[in-house]
Amino acid sequence: MIDYEQMVTEARDELFASVANRGLSKEEIESVHRAYALAEEAHRPQRRKSGEPYILHPIAVAMIVANEIGLGAEPICAALLHDVVEDTDHTVKEIREMFGDDVATIVKVVTKKKKKRYETSLQVDNYKQMLQSMQYDIRALLLKLADRLHNMRTLKSMLPHKQLKIASETDYFYAPLAHRLGLYKVKTELENLSFRYRQPNEYDETKSYITNYVEKHAAAAEAWMKPIREVLALRGINATVTCEPRSAYSIWAKMQEDSISLREVEHIRIMHINYDNWKELGMTEKEMALFIYSLITNIYTEKPGSMNSYLDVPKDNNYRSLHCKLMGNEGRWMEVHIASTDMMEISNHGCLVGRERNVERWIDNFRRVLKELAEQGKSGAFMEDIRSTFYEDDIYVFTPKGKMVILPKGSTAIDFAFEIHNKVGEQMKFAVINDKLCSVKTKLQKGDRVRIGTDDTPSINASWLDHVITYKARTGIRRYLHRHASKEGNLVLCPICKPISGDEVIGFRLPDGRTEVHQCHCRKAIEMAAQAGDSIEKEVDMREFEQMSFPVQFHVESVNQDQLLLTIVSLVSEKMGLSLGNLHSTIEDDIVSTDFEVFVHSHEDISQLKDAIAAMPHVYGLRTQYF
Repeated sequence: MIDYEQMVTEARDELFASVANRGLSKEEIESVHRAYALAEEAHRPQRRKSGEPYILHPIAVAMIVANEIGLGAEPICAALLHDVVEDTDHTVKEIREMFGDDVATIVKVVTKKKKKRYETSLQVDNYKQMLQSMQYDIRALLLKLADRLHNMRTLKSMLPHKQLKIASETDYFYAPLAHRLGLYKVKTELENLSFRYRQPNEYDETKSYITNYVEKHAAAAEAWMKPIREVLALRGINATVTCEPRSAYSIWAKMQEDSISLREVEHIRIMHINYDNWKELGMTEKEMALFIYSLITNIYTEKPGSMNSYLDVPKDNNYRSLHCKLMGNEGRWMEVHIASTDMMEISNHGCLVGRERNVERWIDNFRRVLKELAEQGKSGAFMEDIRSTFYEDDIYVFTPKGKMVILPKGSTAIDFAFEIHNKVGEQMKFAVINDKLCSVKTKLQKGDRVRIGTDDTPSINASWLDHVITYKARTGIRRYLHRHASKEGNLVLCPICKPISGDEVIGFRLPDGRTEVHQCHCRKAIEMAAQAGDSIEKEVDMREFEQMSFPVQFHVESVNQDQLLLTIVSLVSEKMGLSLGNLHSTIEDDIVSTDFEVFVHSHEDISQLKDAIAAMPHVYGLRTQYF
């Protein structure tokens, strides 16, 4: 039998020991002890879904706040008390009287407000409440991230449909927020846990592949790093050289972005060189990074054009490093990241250190837009506007006079025009990008010089909304437009991800009673689950679609061989009994690229056909795409 009382005692003692070692004052330590006493008394009758005493959750959140995010006494107290007001009879007023305004304000922000009617949904209203806390105290957001991280770590005890809802919220909202606040470790763990519960089969496959790959190539990696360690030591540079696998989520995301298989992912591991004694050697951080770069490129051949520096202009979340690719000892390019220990500290705790950098600018900009939203009142597209404007990486572009304009990655010339001024956006006709005439819908790249051509006669149309991502552009277009005034049975298949029988799917109840079905990784499904999780269907039966056929495009890269096309036709038509559509093949220097269309009934058909083609001799590339 589990001794829950002992578990609580051990967790409490671990927290108190951790707090005692953080350099807090006697009064601060005493306040943490009092906060624990109140939380323990308030939650004493409560149990989590796993059967554990509820108090273990606020203790765990307080540990994350203290040790993993690195906050002080007031947020630690708030972490212990963060569910007291929501789940018990205690009030914010009591907490204010006992612990002061700061602790009470943080607890108030993370306490869900119960309403009879929500503006859009309970989830979106909660997002708004949290984001608006950034206008007052960002520590409330950090506490909410810690709360979500522990919930994800203990998600196994929840029912599957609840796991999908919570994991989708995490992928849609919390992981991107952690990324933009510079909390790299928190962001990475949230992404991986979300992936694990949304798509368990793909997660397990990816994780297993990474583990096997790392074990297989461990000796080669060590041999490759040895000369680097030796030359750094010879030059008196105090540095660690490590080889770390990329996360399962990041590898899966790369596969989706480039439509490639696991075998085709180029960088499963990343080499990290982290140094800390640049001052002793009379250098700046940047000079040391470039010196190390010059040393290692003397040892190994660099891939032309692979060097990418974030030393002078950090990423939007304060990340600074020097990247390059060097030839490995197994004939593959090795990705190398060079950074100081201070740079890595900022990468892991971006919003808490180096606040004069980009994160502070981002927070100030966020506050400004939230204020504009509040002044405008209710916005049905609140989360869409916030996500597109603030959760994408930034790019830097320039006006004709050299003024820098910061926009989210993926912005178009329309976004640029509205960022300059609403009138410029409304009157734009064309863009001149790097002296080349371009459509207003052209996506901008880092470093572009942009000039907007205007006309007194506005030419905005509704299609522009499909080609902008910033809040200012969306709002400007909507204002202008406002002024100028396949179903099968009970299931509706998403036209974006096109699920078929055998896919990992999720369903949502529609207002008309039907169920809309998506693949679990579909971005629309993740958005719906994050904003309207109560509409998730517990079970979706896809068997009624097994007699339908769905077109799938196959692309095969192989060495030229006799009867290649005949073998493919035989596999599809004779062995698997499937219908073959368009087939096109090209050959160049004995490399054959073959594209063909197959009408399948289930995911099992796709898997079997992929396995059969992959087993053919001299096949080196294989990918599929749904229509």
